[in-house]
Amino acid sequence: MKLKTLFACTAAALLAFHANAETPKVGDKAPAVTGKDQDGKPWKLADQTGKKAVLLYFYPKDDTPGCTKQACGFRDRMGDLKKDGIEVIGVSFDNPESHKAFIAKHHLNFSLLADTDGKIADAYGVRREPGKNMARRASFLIDKTGKIVHVTDVPSADVHLKEMQDAVAKMK
Repeated sequence: MKLKTLFACTAAALLAFHANAETPKVGDKAPAVTGKDQDGKPWKLADQTGKKAVLLYFYPKDDTPGCTKQACGFRDRMGDLKKDGIEVIGVSFDNPESHKAFIAKHHLNFSLLADTDGKIADAYGVRREPGKNMARRASFLIDKTGKIVHVTDVPSADVHLKEMQDAVAKMK
């Protein structure tokens, strides 16, 4: 009897993990995540609903070549993004101190969430692999209603920048 219970619990845990690991698609309601930025300030996706769209992007590691290219690309487009009512939020497993240094070094003009426990990455199904504390590069454009209107889920920072630029233009 104990073996059956153990098997049932293990199967339930695996199913729960795989259910959480699924990446949301266009048309899905965005998972309502919360986190803390580089300064420890709380951020909630729900607080943006009805106010502005959010470009929520996940990246592997602060201050690495592809991640820097992507962050600086969003930084350089911030004027247009703000004009279009878009808030950019970056997310990685890095800690707040690493985020502060990355922001200062590259003069980033948006917040980075410190997802040190991986809860945000897991909610969006972007953890690189089970047990690994690194997200893959994935971007989600979420409209004011909280619905995902575009997803880019490829390794190339250039593709993310171009696709998100095009997706924002279509939202207008």
